[in-house]
Amino acid sequence: MLIDDVKIKIIAGHGGRGAVAFNKTKMNLGPAGANGARGGSIFLEGISNIDALNQFRFKKKVLAQNGENGKTQFNDGKSGQDLIIKIPVGTVITDLVTGKSIEIIAIGERLLVARGGKGGKGNLNFRSSTNTTPMQYGKGLPGEERELKLELKLIADVGLIGLPNVGKSSLLNTLTNAKSRVANYPFTTLNPSLGVYFELILADIPGLIEGASKGKGLGIKFLRHVERTKTLFHLISVESPDPVQDYHVIRQELGAYNKELLEKQEYVFLGKSDLVDKVELKRKLSELKKIGIKAVPISIIDDESMKSVEAILRKLIKQKIS
Repeated sequence: MLIDDVKIKIIAGHGGRGAVAFNKTKMNLGPAGANGARGGSIFLEGISNIDALNQFRFKKKVLAQNGENGKTQFNDGKSGQDLIIKIPVGTVITDLVTGKSIEIIAIGERLLVARGGKGGKGNLNFRSSTNTTPMQYGKGLPGEERELKLELKLIADVGLIGLPNVGKSSLLNTLTNAKSRVANYPFTTLNPSLGVYFELILADIPGLIEGASKGKGLGIKFLRHVERTKTLFHLISVESPDPVQDYHVIRQELGAYNKELLEKQEYVFLGKSDLVDKVELKRKLSELKKIGIKAVPISIIDDESMKSVEAILRKLIKQKIS
């Protein structure tokens, strides 16, 4: 299961307290209590593995190491080790208290999200001419705490969109051997599936339905993944009694969620073309053409039609590397 939306609590390490101690060396008596150390800070770092948020499937609290307390004989405590949490590139981090958001957009990008607490001073630091045997010490400060929402927005070159049961998963499997779930009945895939076609990352965006932009079904959960795709492959089933209406439903949901989605490069495919005769296929292609849509008929069992899809993918590869 791909975890793409999780809430966690992070707590940076607490600073160690200062020590109260006195020098044991003869003829050199005096305070020798050392300082406590800083607690470990917590960082988030971007990586390419989109499964990285799975580490929080059951673990909802993350703690960094506390700083050590000060020691005797002027020996400061050891600082707590910083904690670096690896998360997928494309993850939006939202502070649930302040509402502020920031995004990790590059591999290796590192973000400080909780600073470790400062260590307290030992009694050596409180020595004065009027206080030669100080008993004071500083308490270490607590580490910062944050409640965060981590929301992955897939970064893919091509997003496969369409109503449920139009053949997106089957197409992805055929092109990339992604082995995503396939069924012969209408359903909404529970998790986006990814595959790689040479230099391109393809994402099967779970089946959208009418009203998705208003939260119906799992629409909002998955519409956000469309935001990060560069090109859309819009699949319509040849079995649909009204392919034009199906096309408008998806476009309406995209626009209602974010009008910028309508500006993305789009290719329209009439899938499962092997299930109807040539007359029926031509009629439905003509219906789409009347609204300005030049759809490409495809079938995963028709090698010639799949070559047309691969030709488009090769074109996109050239665009990507140029």
